[in-house]
Amino acid sequence: MSANELRVINPYTEQIELALPLLSLNEVDRVVARARHAYYGWRAVPIDARVALCRRFVEAFTGMRDEVASNTSRQMGKPVKQARGEVNRLVERAEYMIGIAQETLADEFVPGIAGFKRYIRHEPLGVVFDIAAWNYPLLIAVNVVVPSVLAGNAVILKHSSKTPLCGQAFEDAFKKAGAPDNLVQHVVCEHGVAEAFVKHPGVDFVSFTGSTHGGHDMVRAASGRFINLGLELGGKDPAYVCADADFASAVENCVDGAFYNAGQSCCAIERVYVDQSIYKDFVEAYIAETKKYIAPGNPQADTTTLGPMASKTAAAFLAGQVDDAVESGGKLVVSGKDFTFPDRGWFAQPAVVADAPQNCSLMQEESFGPVIGIAPVADDAEAIRLMNDSAYGLTASIWTTDVERAIRVGEQIETGTFFLNRCDYCDPGLPWTGVKDTGRGASLSHYGFLQLTRLKSMHLRLPQ
Repeated sequence: MSANELRVINPYTEQIELALPLLSLNEVDRVVARARHAYYGWRAVPIDARVALCRRFVEAFTGMRDEVASNTSRQMGKPVKQARGEVNRLVERAEYMIGIAQETLADEFVPGIAGFKRYIRHEPLGVVFDIAAWNYPLLIAVNVVVPSVLAGNAVILKHSSKTPLCGQAFEDAFKKAGAPDNLVQHVVCEHGVAEAFVKHPGVDFVSFTGSTHGGHDMVRAASGRFINLGLELGGKDPAYVCADADFASAVENCVDGAFYNAGQSCCAIERVYVDQSIYKDFVEAYIAETKKYIAPGNPQADTTTLGPMASKTAAAFLAGQVDDAVESGGKLVVSGKDFTFPDRGWFAQPAVVADAPQNCSLMQEESFGPVIGIAPVADDAEAIRLMNDSAYGLTASIWTTDVERAIRVGEQIETGTFFLNRCDYCDPGLPWTGVKDTGRGASLSHYGFLQLTRLKSMHLRLPQ
């Protein structure tokens, strides 16, 4: 990155994919002023017209599907087939939020006192500044952008320096949909300029998706202001496979949950705890399924299931985690030697470590890559203790045919989402939230609108 230019490196070719001018600190006021002007007009637009605009946005984005998927793949290494799937899931999430917007944002009337009219109004905040991450660059952004617009806000979207074209796609699709000028603006800027947006008095809400360290930076930047922050940070999500689980389904899904998108997901499975009575069989099946699942290659090819890492330094970090786990007593049962890699690209070596000690880095620190530890447990109590032994709390899953048992375990797990026989999925009908160092706030579902609006109590004494 030069003084005034962002250069995006293609993680497969290792060549410069594109270069874009960086927004300067002096331009922040102008961008915010444009957003506020758009907001003042947009907040008065009826909800049915906001819904109509967002439906046209979805239509426009769908028409850009192949281009956006290819751009995503070239910027951060996601296999293009998975990138097309991400566009499809963007549509699913946007359509759900559009479908519930009118009912959720409607005035709530409070009955009960003669001579008075009382209701609660959901008013837009103003300008939303959204800092979106690169790993699911479309889904992470849509979680905030579309609900913000539906709620009557203007949006300034600052996408990751790895995936700026994804942010531009949102601005372009809203323009194609006929949005008012500057209702959704995408900016390309460095961290210092992003912090200036967070501190700006014309910004009313900040959403940040990224590392826990980055989340602390956001909190510090906003510390002098009375605004809310939505923080979606790290994860170290566990799975617990019980003896009565649908064995084949548990194996298949726990492999997919660990290695899809090269493990670069906040809600990827990063730890697996298995009932000791089926542990040996599970590990053997997991090895076989992993070797079948992973196909490293050019991310632009539909046959590729494992692309390069988005970061050049990720492979070394992951290798260090695996080495630490093995040195601590774990057994490396799947490694990079089991696969054939291209002669270029920022590929990480996939790894499965059996008997992974609970205190090793692989079982404690977020990996964000195609590596996973597996360990046996004696019973539910041990599984619960180990699953909760984490600084993070985004999702966790249990694999069993006993629904009541799953509920009992789930009630004791310290996460924002608990799955039965599912993993690595974000349901737009449920709030996406976390506990501990995973952050605060909630997106999606009708609760996702709460952080993007302010409540106003209308208390009216009627004329007699």
